[in-house]
Amino acid sequence: MHAPVRRLRLATCSLAGCFGCHTSLLDLDERLFELAEVVEFDRSPITDIKRCGPCDIGLVEGGLCNAENVQVLREFRAHCKVLVALGACAITGGLPAQRNPLDIGAILRDVYVERAGLAPGSRVPDDPELPLPLARVHPIHEVVHIDHFLPGCPPSADAIWAFLGALLAGRAPASGWGAIHYD
Repeated sequence: MHAPVRRLRLATCSLAGCFGCHTSLLDLDERLFELAEVVEFDRSPITDIKRCGPCDIGLVEGGLCNAENVQVLREFRAHCKVLVALGACAITGGLPAQRNPLDIGAILRDVYVERAGLAPGSRVPDDPELPLPLARVHPIHEVVHIDHFLPGCPPSADAIWAFLGALLAGRAPASGWGAIHYD
């Protein structure tokens, strides 16, 4: 990668998913040092910064399964000039969306109230600290504008590297079928 005139700020965000896309980012291994020469990492597993500042590029993995996910995504979008939906969960809702045909209220009652072996008087948790579940899992483009999509489950480190390389060089990123896989 060639260094841009100024180092761009890059941030990541994980919502309802498995963190596999972030693992693929970390699987860049030694290439992370090359990337760090041309970008400044903001919120990411590399920095452990929890809140996002103004950024040039934001990578979001995971879909939206609760009210907190929606709030975090909207705040993240507000801080990022370019937003990338990273992986199947961000793009389609992924595996968490398999609960969509089911009634969330019935699921909660089954798990917390009616399941065999529960203590007498068990009830669905309702602590105000717990985020409210959404009736269905949503892909992130249903809530905010997405500039680019990088599919895969998860996208490989090579696919992320090529995608970021194109983006940083000012080219439109493209994902060929050979770069996309679902593990």
